[in-house]
This record gives sequence, structure tokens and C-alpha cells, in this order.
Amino acid sequence: MIISVRRASFFRYPARLVIMALALALAGCVVGPNFMHPAVPGEAGYVQHPLPSQIGGGTAGGRQTLTLDQDIPAQWWTLFHSPVLNELVEAALKRNPDIDAARAALRQARELSAAQRGFYYPNVSGELNPARQKISSTLASPAASAASYYTLNTSQLTVSFVPDVFGANRRQVESLDAQAESQQFQLEAAKLTLASNVVVAAIQEASLRAQIDATRRLIETQRKVLASFRRQLELGQAAQTDVMAQEAQLAQTEAALPPLEKQLAQQRDLIAALAGRFPAEEIAAKFKLDSLKLPAHLPVSLPSKLVQQRPDIREADAQLHAASAQIGVAIANRLPNIQILGTLGAATYFQNIGQASTNFWSIGAGLTQPIFDAGTLKHRQRAAEAAYEEAAAQYRSTVITAFQNVADALHAIVSDADELRTAQNAENVARHSLDVAQKRLALGDVGSLIVITAEQTWLQALLNRITAQTNRLSDSAGLLQALGGGWWNDVNGEGELGKGKSSPGKSK
Repeated sequence: MIISVRRASFFRYPARLVIMALALALAGCVVGPNFMHPAVPGEAGYVQHPLPSQIGGGTAGGRQTLTLDQDIPAQWWTLFHSPVLNELVEAALKRNPDIDAARAALRQARELSAAQRGFYYPNVSGELNPARQKISSTLASPAASAASYYTLNTSQLTVSFVPDVFGANRRQVESLDAQAESQQFQLEAAKLTLASNVVVAAIQEASLRAQIDATRRLIETQRKVLASFRRQLELGQAAQTDVMAQEAQLAQTEAALPPLEKQLAQQRDLIAALAGRFPAEEIAAKFKLDSLKLPAHLPVSLPSKLVQQRPDIREADAQLHAASAQIGVAIANRLPNIQILGTLGAATYFQNIGQASTNFWSIGAGLTQPIFDAGTLKHRQRAAEAAYEEAAAQYRSTVITAFQNVADALHAIVSDADELRTAQNAENVARHSLDVAQKRLALGDVGSLIVITAEQTWLQALLNRITAQTNRLSDSAGLLQALGGGWWNDVNGEGELGKGKSSPGKSK
């Protein structure tokens, strides 16, 4: 509905005042459904069977405690107690272009919402049209001086106002506000994903460095054994086959080193990209497994709080809200549209400057009601209702996936502790067997094949232990990510998040 008022004396007439009062009264009507947040899941838990509160222990990577209903710090990556990692994550959050793009998208969404709010208020515009004209001498001049040449200045002031009779604009603002909120949570999700990727990339770099160090240690050991075999061959105490077997084993181990070094170089490229830098730029941060501490206490949020903490769930909730408001917009578009149009202006000849101007004005009203549109507006309303049902289904899917993520992370953490314990035991046994085999080889009690087999067993056991240790660190980061990452505790956040909305820990 559009009402244009272009004359101040409009309000002096009782009939017109009645029309305005009626329009303002109707403006209190808002059609369409009022949005209700989906029900919060109960406290049934994330997994079918209770998990132990204490995980791991002994010498195999340390003990972890799962603490139910403990809040997650905003800078959750500090739980790994690595100052270098902390600096890298903070630098990535400041420089990564994906975060900059998400921030710009958020500003755009907020500006669009603010722009829609402008339709709540009158719009005032002015117009000035000067024209120089010449009238044919055979025609009568319209100027009072009867001059053939004259200048006509036409000025006009327009004041337009759109009262929201059936709440179409309010529903549109509501939808845009929800979309801005959705964009806010997309930003939080992007920051959470980036921080998680940086942490996991650092852990993987540390794992590759450990694998490279282990492979180099084994290569050095095998070279010493090969040198010993060659001396024994010269003395006639070893066979040529023993030397050849050790050479083959050394070559096989050396062949495993370049692929690991390639992976490490690519991992460094990934870390540079995550930090918003080009691969050619040097990243000072370097990581080893012993520089990353396993989080001793892992907070586990209640299931009822997960839907308020996960950015992707809050984003889906906001999208559901936006779809609900669009139903109201579609309904309002099927209702009557009232238009009041008017003009107020003046036309002045050049010869009359300084004299009384010639004023003009007009005013009219109209009522438009869609009668036949071949079902266009009806089907648009049904489309909006179908979009709401789609958003509701996507919301449920997001919640289920979130609970699955947490359950998977919890199962992985328990399994990782058992895996690391067995891998550590296997490595200790393999290392002891290799030491014994090397001593017996020096005494001539065993052949080279026994030593080669022991070397292979120890290297594989060492790599298994490194993998298990890496998995335990990575899955701990995965649990913190699955729980939402603690963005609600960020005092230096993006601002206005949750303004007028609920925050984690408070009921919607």
C-alpha cells in the first residue's frame, strides 16, 4: 500500500484525517504465522551407553576427563597449551580471506535489513525543472508579458508514506533480520571451521615430522648395520646374501622418506593458505608432537544446550525463521492495497521572479484488490509454505548431524585412548626386540634376517604409535568443534550477535 502526501494542509480536512486514522489503525494488523523456535531436545544423551568420565592414563599419552555441562572457552585451542599454535590461529582469524568474505556478507545482510526498515517512515523528495522556451510568433504566448522567449521554473515537493496495513513490511523486515542472523552464524561457523582446520593441520604437521624423524633414525640404524655387515664380509664372517638383504632393506626405508617430506611440504602450504598467506611466504610456526599437550579436561555440553551452541544449528533456526516470515509476506500480497496520491508545486516564469508564484496541487485515492491473477499469488503463498517445510526438515537434519558429530567424537576419544595404549606397548616390545637382535647379531648368534625383521616391526610399531597419538589430539579438537567451539564467550566478537535473541545457556 502506498500513500503519497504532498500538501501540509492535507491534515486540516476531517475526512482526510479519518482516512489517515483508519490507515494507522489497520497498520497494527500483521498477517501470517508468528515464528516459534523448534523444541529443544531432551537430556537423553549423545550415546546409547554411558561413557567413562576418565579416559586413558599411565604413560600412554596422559589421562583425559570428560566434564559434563562445563562451558567451552572462546579460544578453545588454548587447551593444547601451545603458544605457537595460539598465535597461528589468531593470525589466521585476522588474515584469512574467507573470514573477511563472511564479515562482508554479514554487513550486507544487516544493511539490507536496515534498508527495508526505511519503508516504515515517510520519504521526502524535491524536484526542480527549469526550461527555456520560444513560442512561435503565430501562436499566443502563455507568458503574462506575451513575450516569445521566456523561462519556466517548475518546482515540486513530494512526501510519500507507506503504512504497513497488513504487516507485509514488518514480515519482510522480520525475514531480513533472520537472514542477517543466519549470516552471523555463518560467520561464526566459518571462524570455528578455520580454527579447527588450523589446529588439525598443526597436529598433522607434527605427526609428519615425527614420522620423518623415525624414518631417518631407522635409516641411520640400518646404515650402521650395513657397514657392520660389509666389514664382516671382508673378514669372511658374513655372506654376500646378508649384505644384499640389508642393502635392499635400507633402500626400501630410504624410499619411504621422500613421500613423507612431500606431505610435510604440502602441509606447510596448507597452513600458509589457512593463515591467509601465499605458499612462498615463510610461516615461522613449526610443530612437533611433544609441543602439543593433550587437553586434560574436555568439556561436554548438555544435549539441550547443543542446539544453542552449534553455529550451523543456529543458522538453520534463523533460516527457518526467515521462511516463516515470508509466508506472512505472501499472505499480505493477496490483500487490498490502498493508494493515496498527491502533488504540490509551483510554476514560475522568469519574468515573474520575485512575484507571487503560480501554485498547483492534486490529490486522489484508490483501493486495489487482486481479483483474478490465474492463481499466481495463491501459488506463491503455497510456495512460501513449502519453503518453510523444507527449512524445517533441514533444521531437523542439521540437529541430527550435530548430535552424530558429538557422538562420533566421544566414541573416537575413548577408542583413541585404547589404541594409543596398545600402540605404545607394541612399540616398547618391538624396540626391545630390535635391541636384543642387534646385540645377538654382534655376537654372531643370529643372522641378518632376524635383525631386518626386527627393524621392520619396530618401524611399523613406531609409526602406529605416532598415528594413534595424532588421532587422539585431532579427535580432541574434533569434539570441541562438534560442541560449537565457545563462540558465545568471545568478548571481542563481531557485535550485536544475539541482540534481542537468546544466548547459549538461556532458554529460547
